[in-house]
Amino acid sequence: MLFALILLAAVALAYANGANDNFKGVATLFGSGTTNYRRALTWATATTLLGSLAAVLLTGTLLKSFRGKGLVPDELSTEAAYAAAVGLGAALTVLLATRVGMPVSTTHGLVGALVGAAFAAGADVNLSKLGNGFFLPLLASPVLALFATFLLYPLFRAARRKAGIGEQTCFCVGTQVVETVPAIDNTAALQRAEQLAVTIGDTVTCENRYAGTIVGIEAAYVLDKSHFLSAGVVSFARGLNDTPKIAALLLLAPQFTGLGALAVVGVAIALGGILSARRVADTMSHRITDMNHGQGFTANLITGAIVIAASRLGMPVSTTHVSCGSLFGIGAVTGKGKPRMIATVLAAWVTTLPVGAALGGLCYWMMSSVP
Repeated sequence: MLFALILLAAVALAYANGANDNFKGVATLFGSGTTNYRRALTWATATTLLGSLAAVLLTGTLLKSFRGKGLVPDELSTEAAYAAAVGLGAALTVLLATRVGMPVSTTHGLVGALVGAAFAAGADVNLSKLGNGFFLPLLASPVLALFATFLLYPLFRAARRKAGIGEQTCFCVGTQVVETVPAIDNTAALQRAEQLAVTIGDTVTCENRYAGTIVGIEAAYVLDKSHFLSAGVVSFARGLNDTPKIAALLLLAPQFTGLGALAVVGVAIALGGILSARRVADTMSHRITDMNHGQGFTANLITGAIVIAASRLGMPVSTTHVSCGSLFGIGAVTGKGKPRMIATVLAAWVTTLPVGAALGGLCYWMMSSVP
């Protein structure tokens, strides 16, 4: 019975993780108009799954961290009821956030559930390990992402301008460009699109693009391909960092090896993203800040670098916090951040830990009665 509960908890948590997190790596592709939702989701699913597979070789430290080793007594960290309670508590926390479209941290949900279930079991929690091994990386990573984006994006923008790459506004019917003008603001662009639509007799869309060449290749083409690559890097890094955290739960069941656990979790993450990612996708892509292609590329590049570095060091950072921190940085630089939504996202982050702890404790109380 407990084996079935551990399996259910791990699969539920992996599904919730995919639903809330899978689209975050490609949110800038969708938000900047580089591609549509379906294509972005397909790219996110494929690259996240590759990251899950790569976790087999690269992230043994995270497998140990999220079994609670050193955080709670060893005898509790290997208890099946405790593992099931942690998984279900974290899964319920993330699914609740996904239901309302809030991008929260699965890592935060897991840490909260680890602590809440330990308290429910009457066990001591290593507060020093909790602070240094979990809270410090979780708190520092989004701040690092924000400041890195805030500092680096102006440098990237200056380098682009120095290279003679400007901006233009394109008006299109489907994939056919009908007019190109120097970059104009959104209000003027929409007005011109309406005028062209009346003249042409068809719907006209508009978007800002880069004009110029890089080593003889159109700058817009190079940037779009680089943007896709950076989004793939973020999604790969997320699969690399998150899969072992969830797979650690399955290692308490003797039927699973590390490879088997990672494979089950990787597939469940992919399904969660495919079936339930839309609400969080809209929040990440459109409701935090407006962005263009270059800004989205910068945010993804910084997010991927931080998450991959953390994975190699065995530090349990949140891809959610890092990617949102990068978007907050873009919004701060451009002045297009949306303060009300940013405040709502931050409030969701603050409540994730206590909600995870409460649900983890409740689930342990229920699990401990299972024979």
